[in-house]
Amino acid sequence: MKSLQQLLHRSNPLSILCLGAHSDDIEIGIGATLLSLVAHGIRLDVHWCVLSGAGERDREARASAADFLSAAQGAHVDIMSFEDGFFPEQGEKIKRWFEDLKTRADPDLIFTHRRDDAHQDHRLVCRLTWNTFRDHNILEYEIPKWDGDLGQPNLYMPISADVMKRKVDLLMAHFGSQRSKRWFDTETFCGLARLRGMECGAPERYAEAFFGRKLVLV
Repeated sequence: MKSLQQLLHRSNPLSILCLGAHSDDIEIGIGATLLSLVAHGIRLDVHWCVLSGAGERDREARASAADFLSAAQGAHVDIMSFEDGFFPEQGEKIKRWFEDLKTRADPDLIFTHRRDDAHQDHRLVCRLTWNTFRDHNILEYEIPKWDGDLGQPNLYMPISADVMKRKVDLLMAHFGSQRSKRWFDTETFCGLARLRGMECGAPERYAEAFFGRKLVLV
């Protein structure tokens, strides 16, 4: 396991694996972080995996990933079709998919769902992430929802107001299927980022936050 310092101060591209249960999860959880890393001059090689995307959700996921990763040095996008809301019942098939992914990806850094997320699909993705990738840096991201299950993160990525606006603009532009949901709006996303920015004293008021269960500093 490389230290965080080693990951961010290197000549080679930073290899990142992004895991999301649903088509908009990665963008909501780490969209601004990815945009910020590129803006800071870090060359990204991103493997972007969505486990539940079919029909319109597949099209939304691919178009959104293309925009969020437009400035990355390398990008590979996988959109799977596991049934939304039934991940625990599909556990064996999803586990086999993770085992195959392990043969294709050896990232420097992995972003996955939060271990204690209220959504059963999210929790399964997190559990299998840790079960599959045992010697990797893993950060868990958060998804706001009506369950009110936000926790206390311990790692923050300050983001600029411009990057925050870009993230929200892309979310609203690409996920028309979700705009009818009461929680899916600009105020929700900006409000959570403003709260996390307050917690870490972000220079431009906004931040995305993560849960680091096991990290090496030096």
